[in-house]
Amino acid sequence: MSLSDPFYLDKSDTGSWKALNAFSLKVKEAGTAAGLEHKLIELINVRISQLNGCAFCLDMHSRMAMEAGETSQRLAVLGSWRETALFNDLEAAALSVAEATTTLPESETRIAELAASRLVLNDAQFSAIQWASIAMSAFNRVSILSQHPVRPSAK
Repeated sequence: MSLSDPFYLDKSDTGSWKALNAFSLKVKEAGTAAGLEHKLIELINVRISQLNGCAFCLDMHSRMAMEAGETSQRLAVLGSWRETALFNDLEAAALSVAEATTTLPESETRIAELAASRLVLNDAQFSAIQWASIAMSAFNRVSILSQHPVRPSAK
């Protein structure tokens, strides 16, 4: 073993990894119960992974978003979603909540962003998006710290 070898956090403590996955399943159930489409959750996962700089999760969730019906155009401009008319009010509110939850901007900005999103989202959606953002950020950190590799696709 050398110092440059990755330490796979997910494999070093399988109990914690299983608990994180169980938490993620509960969060997914809450999103579904709140009426959030799988495509929207994957869009949020991609945006959070962009913000956190997780290449492994970006690769995986971009593919999953496309499988859920997301377009390559919307994924390509996702980092600048506020500058386009490609995202509807629900998606924009969800992305705003996801960004605020992930980046935790200063108090005034965070409160304003979340308050504006509450005008579009119901309580269950607002909660589910925050929990989904927290879960995705946790997975990003595990993958980043573990140096999970992005393998070339077969296509």
